[in-house]
Amino acid sequence: QVQLVESGGGLVQAGGSLTLSCAASGSISRINSMGWYRQAPEKQRELVATITSGGSANYADSVKGRFSISRDNVKNRVYLQMNSLKPEDTAVYSCWMLVVGGGSSWNIWGQGTQVTVSS
Repeated sequence: QVQLVESGGGLVQAGGSLTLSCAASGSISRINSMGWYRQAPEKQRELVATITSGGSANYADSVKGRFSISRDNVKNRVYLQMNSLKPEDTAVYSCWMLVVGGGSSWNIWGQGTQVTVSS
């Protein structure tokens, strides 16, 4: 069973920075894509950024130029560097990984970490 544990959330002033980290543990065959999603109060969950096993990244328009996603394939970790944070970035951020093996694939989600940006 694969588990994801996020860390790095917290309270920061507008214009500040935070780095989120997510580590996978358990019986891992191979991880394909990794990413981060977020959900603000009373809003639907939205994609923030994803990164393929080859390192190709994709970002939501709202975070382009401010956020950067990276991964460590040896340690099975994914990171989200968030700069120039805005109050509208306030949300619970969850990491996601697409695990493949045995001819199947499945989505794994972390429990989420709160990011609060004060104005």
